[in-house]
Amino acid sequence: MATRRTFLHDTAALGAGLLMTNAQSADAAENAGYVDKLTDADGKYAAAPLPYAYDALEPVIDARTVELHYDFHHKPAVAAANKAEEALAKARDTNDFALVKHHEKELAFQLSSHLLHTVYWTSISGKGGEPKNELAKAIDKSFGSYAKFKAQLVAATVATEASGWGVVGYHPAMDKVMILQCENHQKLTAWGVQPILVLDVFEHAYYLKYQNRRNEYVNQLFNIVNWDNASMRLRAAMSARSA
Repeated sequence: MATRRTFLHDTAALGAGLLMTNAQSADAAENAGYVDKLTDADGKYAAAPLPYAYDALEPVIDARTVELHYDFHHKPAVAAANKAEEALAKARDTNDFALVKHHEKELAFQLSSHLLHTVYWTSISGKGGEPKNELAKAIDKSFGSYAKFKAQLVAATVATEASGWGVVGYHPAMDKVMILQCENHQKLTAWGVQPILVLDVFEHAYYLKYQNRRNEYVNQLFNIVNWDNASMRLRAAMSARSA
């Protein structure tokens, strides 16, 4: 019988909460030049190596911040997600579900952190500029123009309460690009949305360089946004709609 972990792996889970794509979308993603590596050969959650050196995002994000962010926030989230899965497996084996609420909440938080961080590292490895081709057309269709899209994305990301994310996602059922806020790693999402670009506004993502200047950090991110990666993700998500 398939476990929750293998189900997530086999359906190429992308994004927050229980968001998953189908097999065709996973194939399209691989053909488009990226695959989100969420698990290892044994089916356990694993953080893939960063696709660049710690200092590759300077001067927008300093090397030390990237190192701390990846090693002391992303990786521990992966370990915690595995621990929650193990606790739930034990609960099933012993038929003792006294702590099921705790373990389910822990899994939702930590696994969503792993999923979003995996998208984040590829969201900020580009040269900025503006989106092109299908992504540009989709943004114009949903927001009227790139300028309006960017203004809303910056405002929504900066205004995210406490710690969280600004999320650009595609909703196949509505054929629509959406901007969402995500508190923590798992709250305020929209079911079915497939993230194509995310902006991390947890303080650990920017505090060494920007301190409390979240607005400055978010605006600087547009100098390193990887629109090509976002376009690939959109293409994969749109292929699921037409399946």
